[in-house]
Amino acid sequence: MQIEVAGENALIVYFGEKTAPSVSAKVQQAVSLLESELADKLIDLVPSYASLLVIYDLLACDHLEIKSTLRQLLGQLDNTTQNTGALITLPAYYSPESGPDLQDLAQRTGHSVGEVIQIHSQMEYRVYAIGFAPGFAYLGEVDPRIAAPRLSTPRQKVPKGAVAIADQQTAVYPAVSPGGWNLIGLCPTPMFDPDKSPTMPVQVGDRVRFKPINRDQYLELGGQL
Repeated sequence: MQIEVAGENALIVYFGEKTAPSVSAKVQQAVSLLESELADKLIDLVPSYASLLVIYDLLACDHLEIKSTLRQLLGQLDNTTQNTGALITLPAYYSPESGPDLQDLAQRTGHSVGEVIQIHSQMEYRVYAIGFAPGFAYLGEVDPRIAAPRLSTPRQKVPKGAVAIADQQTAVYPAVSPGGWNLIGLCPTPMFDPDKSPTMPVQVGDRVRFKPINRDQYLELGGQL
């Protein structure tokens, strides 16, 4: 574990050099511990793949104090505990209609469209980070059989709810935005709603599975084509 300065009132804690479920679990343990022990001194905690950004209140503590406290608290983490997080099921309408790259991805990976759908929906993905846009959850790891690089030319507009693959990550676009991931379907579940609490259906450390649904089910659930 390494602790480094990330700003005038921020430290970043590195828990490992590579992404792994065990490292992500350690990050989540740290979030829970620091939220309970340092609540009055924290402004925000930002977890990522293998690190945790700690933003603290300079009026409540100083740099040396918070760094020493972090080392003491994080030294208590249980190396044997695996935080599995909540299991979230997201419906997905997979089809060439809803996923314009589905057919091409199937051809490039040597599988049928049905096999790509089956492989993608049978995996359980971990939420490693949330970024790029509110509600954009980076999920891994995609089965190597259907992993695909980003598009050489990104789209200017990717629809809200697009289920996508880039390398060994998958995600659901929370809003209309530019993007270069391979689009294989659409999810009707809103990934970010500022008027709800919580604002997102998933958090870092959760597990996600995709449940295939048909066109009618997608529309009944509020999806749009």
